[in-house]
Amino acid sequence: MKQRNPRIQSPEDIAALVQAWGFLPFFRNPVPGFSIAECTPPHLWFSDTADGPWEWKGPVARRGDCLYGKFFHGKAGFISREWVPDFCNARRDGYDFDARFDDELASRKDKDLYDAVAAAGSILTPALKTACHYGKNGAKGFEPTVTRLQMQTYLCIADFDYMTDRQGKTYGWGVARYSTPEAVMGYDYVTSAYAVEPARLQEKIMAHLRSLCGVTDDKLLLRVLGK
Repeated sequence: MKQRNPRIQSPEDIAALVQAWGFLPFFRNPVPGFSIAECTPPHLWFSDTADGPWEWKGPVARRGDCLYGKFFHGKAGFISREWVPDFCNARRDGYDFDARFDDELASRKDKDLYDAVAAAGSILTPALKTACHYGKNGAKGFEPTVTRLQMQTYLCIADFDYMTDRQGKTYGWGVARYSTPEAVMGYDYVTSAYAVEPARLQEKIMAHLRSLCGVTDDKLLLRVLGK
């Protein structure tokens, strides 16, 4: 990475790095140093006495100046507001979801899940599974479907909800609250790059990542991004 060894010690640090880099994967990936995991001191992971990246991702996501979701080869990370229109159009090939479905490029399972989130504005994972009849004796494949819709940028994770104890302290793993980029940032803004050829936007993103990461091997960068 051109910006060597940034240090993450708070949600504000994550938010600042997202804005500085434009793209910030959560987990380690083929580009050394290009992740929250590598920029955060080890003692802040799974600490019993201090919050860390697992707890910070929700507050950063709900700021509204970035998107969080499984955007990087099926794994989680952040995209800054500046890059959202370009990234969404590159991933969607210029299609709104309904147009993608009408052209038979999305399944009925994808549509049911997307429609449930879009209708709710935001919805927690258990309620989304119930609305779309996922469960022991119901539909299968929730995780692959919701991941695919995030990779295509039709869905994102707007926040995480936590259980609280009698003292009001949160505990346990956060439950994802799904939304759409349009609900987070507005339809007109998210789709503002639709007039540009998606291939041009993909190259713009790749050029930015080459410069940011100091990497000239596009195959390596594509392993980070996925499609």
